[in-house]
Amino acid sequence: MAEELKLFEGNRIRHVYDEEKETYYFSVVDIVAILIEKDYQTARKYWNKLAQRLRDEGSEQTVTNCHQLKLESSDGKKYKTDVADIKTIFRIIQSIPSKKAEPIKQWLAKVGQERVKEMADPSTAIDRARETYKKLGRSDKWIQQRMTGQETRNKLTDYWKDHEITEGEEYAILTNIIHQEWSGLSVKEHKNLKGLKSQNLRDHMSEAELIFTALAELSTRQVAESVNATGMEENKNAAIKGGKVANRARIDFEKTTGQKVVTDKNFLLSGKKPKQIKQKN
Repeated sequence: MAEELKLFEGNRIRHVYDEEKETYYFSVVDIVAILIEKDYQTARKYWNKLAQRLRDEGSEQTVTNCHQLKLESSDGKKYKTDVADIKTIFRIIQSIPSKKAEPIKQWLAKVGQERVKEMADPSTAIDRARETYKKLGRSDKWIQQRMTGQETRNKLTDYWKDHEITEGEEYAILTNIIHQEWSGLSVKEHKNLKGLKSQNLRDHMSEAELIFTALAELSTRQVAESVNATGMEENKNAAIKGGKVANRARIDFEKTTGQKVVTDKNFLLSGKKPKQIKQKN
């Protein structure tokens, strides 16, 4: 299963696509949060009460049809989360009075259509991602760098997958090592610096941050390939070395230009003042 992230009116909805079953599974709580227009924790409590009410009313099958899959949370870690296919999600939507009900039904139907198009022509997925970033106000230059960085990232994770690294926790550990080495901050500290919670850090990076992230991941892959790094310990060493390559370049860049690469700038429309975190060189 491949975990994905899509936006509904700027709201984050986590979901996975099961290639074997050709079925989407959406985070129930993410959908509920949009319907009741509340935060995640409030939506989680609402869903727990709704699930019990559905059982009491004899609609237990709707709740039973919800499964648990590990999805990435706001802290960057993956936790078991209630998910359901589109058919079950529609039943849940019908149980919640909301002005968002019809728009989100239309959105869900559109997601399914997009997947069919992407299977026939994978380039449509790239085009759709570009369109999403444009709607969020990103510049063409930023979008190009974001897409290039994602391609570099994918090549690195493909290498890990083929060299005894387990997707999920081990990917996260190695990613954090690389990030710490090049930026002087952990992924969580970098997100806190920018005032982010559930948002994707890379979607809120500056052009420079994206470039140095890509350099660190490119260097890591090439170091790993040069020694055929296999397993966690060998790939940790490659991650440290790759991150240090980008760190040296970052320090030289900052000395030459007088500009800091890692900043608290983000693309949030509003929010609390970011926490001040000391960066380690």
